[in-house]
Amino acid sequence: MKIKKTAKKNLGAMVMAGAIMFSATVAGAGTPKYVFFFLGDGMSNSQIQATEAYMTQANGGSAHEAADLLRPENRLNMSKMPVIGMQTTYDVHSLMPDSASSATAFACGLKTQSGTVGMDDSKTVSYKSIAQLAHEAGKKVGVISSVSLDHATPAAYYASVPSRGNYGDIDTQLVGSGYEFFGGGGLKVMDPDELDDYGYELLNDRESIMGLKDAPRDKVVCINPWLQNSQAMPYAIDRPETNVSLAEMTEVAIANLKGDQGFFIMVEGGKIDWACHANDAGATIGDMQAFDNAVGVALDFYKQHPFNTLIVVTGDHETGGMSIGHATTAYSAHYERLLGQTSSFTYFDANQWAEHKAAYAATTDCSTPDTLAGNADMLGLMESVFDLNWTDLNEYQKEKLEDAYDKSLCGNNDNSNAENGLLYGNYNPITVTITHILNEQASIGWTSYSHTGVPVPVFAQGVYKRLFAGFYDNTDIAKKMARAMSLGTVPAMK
Repeated sequence: MKIKKTAKKNLGAMVMAGAIMFSATVAGAGTPKYVFFFLGDGMSNSQIQATEAYMTQANGGSAHEAADLLRPENRLNMSKMPVIGMQTTYDVHSLMPDSASSATAFACGLKTQSGTVGMDDSKTVSYKSIAQLAHEAGKKVGVISSVSLDHATPAAYYASVPSRGNYGDIDTQLVGSGYEFFGGGGLKVMDPDELDDYGYELLNDRESIMGLKDAPRDKVVCINPWLQNSQAMPYAIDRPETNVSLAEMTEVAIANLKGDQGFFIMVEGGKIDWACHANDAGATIGDMQAFDNAVGVALDFYKQHPFNTLIVVTGDHETGGMSIGHATTAYSAHYERLLGQTSSFTYFDANQWAEHKAAYAATTDCSTPDTLAGNADMLGLMESVFDLNWTDLNEYQKEKLEDAYDKSLCGNNDNSNAENGLLYGNYNPITVTITHILNEQASIGWTSYSHTGVPVPVFAQGVYKRLFAGFYDNTDIAKKMARAMSLGTVPAMK
């Protein structure tokens, strides 16, 4: 009995000592001068694992072999970071949140309802973001996104509006923020040529944007020369060489913001989410890699400033219900099936499909059972763009493609409206069916065209990294970052 009491006493002392040592380590850490927050919109564990399996196949390995999957070159930069946590993503009224409420949680440390940016659930009280608090504390601030710069996620770092759709108000608050750097996509409402009226220099070609690395500006907005849709950068799989990648934009931001006062940089991989909404694994993986390359830029910077830098990486929610595994593939994986895709669903719809439909819609009889099978041009497009060979498909897959082709080309098929809604969502039936079949062959499944409610991993490197270990709520991320940067208590009302 005495021995047991002594053992308990010693164990308690060890736990207490460990807690004291951890607290002392955190308390003794200097406030990071340079802070990066990377947000992969729509990214959770499935998107990470699918990308690493794809990288393994692309690099000559096998997604069946642990030894290959574990090789450093087949791992994302984020998943090699030393500290990992997990955060819950629900908002005040929904287990499946939207990007506005999620970004508000990250930026302001506050639960709100879907669609609301930087305000509480009543939509009457505005809160400061950690970017605003950092700016008030003297740090320079950069906001980067692959979607429009006034989209819900970037907006949460400078704006407060009751609805994410209030783009005019968001744009006004963007130019009123005084932040030193914005980069990536465009603006929904404001004419970029008006930026000069608010003291911002607009750069929208690759040469001038990359030139900022050697000749920084005080206040600049960098918009890529080609925006694919909705004022967003193109998917990485579609990016022309004339555009600036997310990683390059991060390099430019660092060069512009680095200085004695330090900086806070938020980088969003926004089109990961859009690709997952459309259930396009190829486009998803391309944007995951582009996002992770930007993380790699920050990690390279960390190596030069290890005692002054904090990097945090996470996602706001999972999108699409992406699964690693499918009913038709059981325990096998065939990620080599994705290597031949050359365009995103968006590019295909706007280009190859648009041309095909213009050529055949008026002259095709979709009442025949083999409308698709009898069109060699469409079969050729499926193979050249998605590496999907008609002769390799089973009868059920061919039947699904025939129905989708009829719906896309002629506007109707034999399915009920309920069946079409489940099969295609709001996407082009033939394209989403092609990506579904291709993804299923690779062993990837999808359950939704919307967001899901699974927890999301958090990765950290640098000063105060240990704060981000454990399981916690998404609002805690803002609180942890505010603590690390000595910004006071959040949420903080405006």
